[in-house]
Amino acid sequence: MYFLLKPILFQFDPEKVHYFVTRNLKRFNRFPGGAALSRAIWDVNNPRLEREVFGLKFKNPVGLAAGFDKNAELMGEMANLGFGFVEIGTVTPLPQPGNDKLRMFRLPADAALINRMGFNNFGVDVAAERLATFRKNAKGAQKDLIIGGNIGKNKVTANEDAVSDYIKCFDRLFDVVDYFVVNVSSPNTPGLRELQEKEPLMNLLNTLQQRNSKNGISRPILLKIAPDLTDSQLDDIVDIVQQTKIAGLIATNTTISRADLSSPDSLKNEMGGLSGKPLTKRSTEVISYIHKKSNGSFPIIGVGGIHSAEDAIEKLNAGAALVQLYTGFIYEGPGLIGRINKSLLNQNFQN
Repeated sequence: MYFLLKPILFQFDPEKVHYFVTRNLKRFNRFPGGAALSRAIWDVNNPRLEREVFGLKFKNPVGLAAGFDKNAELMGEMANLGFGFVEIGTVTPLPQPGNDKLRMFRLPADAALINRMGFNNFGVDVAAERLATFRKNAKGAQKDLIIGGNIGKNKVTANEDAVSDYIKCFDRLFDVVDYFVVNVSSPNTPGLRELQEKEPLMNLLNTLQQRNSKNGISRPILLKIAPDLTDSQLDDIVDIVQQTKIAGLIATNTTISRADLSSPDSLKNEMGGLSGKPLTKRSTEVISYIHKKSNGSFPIIGVGGIHSAEDAIEKLNAGAALVQLYTGFIYEGPGLIGRINKSLLNQNFQN
C-alpha cells in the first residue's frame, strides 16, 4: 500500500507531508481496532529478536532515529509499526521555530534527504509532559517500550553556555526516558559541531555524568557523532567515551558532504545535512573503525543510509549493537522494519 501512496506523497513539500502522514497515522491508531491492526500487519514479535544493550532490554534492534518525532507525539504509533525503540527530539530547553522554510528537500535520484530544520521543537517541558502521560497510560507491550531522549542547545545559546542547556534537558527528561543522546553533531545549528572538539566535549559529558544519578538510578548517556570526522577525531571520540565512561555512541548524524550525488545542482547544493543512501557506506565505515579502535568496549547504535535488511545487517556485522531508521523509513515505508527483523530471524543473527 505504501508504494501506491508514495508517488502521490512525494509530489508535495516533505515537511507538510510528514505532518499529514503522522496526523493520519494517529487517527488510524485511535480508531477502534486500528492499533491492533497496525501491530498485526507490521510488528514482528519474537523473543529471539530481543537485545540487551547498556543495561536495557530492547524488544528488537530496530529503532526510530531522532528527528522524526521531535515533540514526543508518536511513541505508541511507532511501536505499533514494529520499532523496538523510539528516540524523541532533538529537544531544547526553550521552544524554537527552527530555520526558515523551505528547509527539507528530497533527492529521489539519490534516495536521500537534505534538511536544515534547526532543532525546531516545542521545548523540553512539552516533551517531558507528553512522555509522562504516555508512560502513565501505556498498556501491554508499550509499557516496556524503550524511549531515548535526544537533547541539544537552543540556537540563541552561546557555545560557552551550552552545558547549561544540556543540563536543563537532562534534568527535565530524567524520569521519563530510558537513555539520553547528546547531540553536538547536527550541521544546522551554527557552531554546534565545535562542541565535538575534545576539551568542550569532555567538559559537557563529564558534567552530565556527575548529575547522572537520582535515587540510585542512572541513565545511559550516548553521544551522537558526525560522519565527517577524520580518523584522528574519531580516535579522540573513542578516548572521550572511555574516559568519561558514557554508555556508547550513535554513528552517524547527517553529512555536509555532497560527493557523488546524481541529483541536479539545484537540489544537492541546498544547505543542510544529507541523509539516506549516500551515507550508507560512510556510516558503516565509521562504525567499523570505532568498533575496532575501541576493541568493542562500548555499544554503538548504527544509523545512516539503511534502506534494506542487508544495509542493517551490514552495520550490525560492522560492530553496531542496534540500528535506527529515518530516511530509509520514509523512502521504503514501514515494511522495512519488519523486513529487517524477519531477515535477522531467518539468519538467526546474534550480534
